[in-house]
Amino acid sequence: MKNITFSADEHLIELARVEARNRQTTLNQLFRDWLGDLAARDERRRKASEAYEILAAQITSVPKLTREQMNER
Repeated sequence: MKNITFSADEHLIELARVEARNRQTTLNQLFRDWLGDLAARDERRRKASEAYEILAAQITSVPKLTREQMNER
């Protein structure tokens, strides 16, 4: 695992530490989780786009009904 050093406002760091304690985890783990989520966004976006394309293809493949066909009971 590689180390990274960041600079941030002391007040923000303290608020983040409080949040980590509330979640019963560490600031380091919160950061690793955030970094993993950030890295996975493009993959989630790609999968969502693929799902949209599949659904759009299914919707457009349904034949259009005439007014008479829609009103049939």
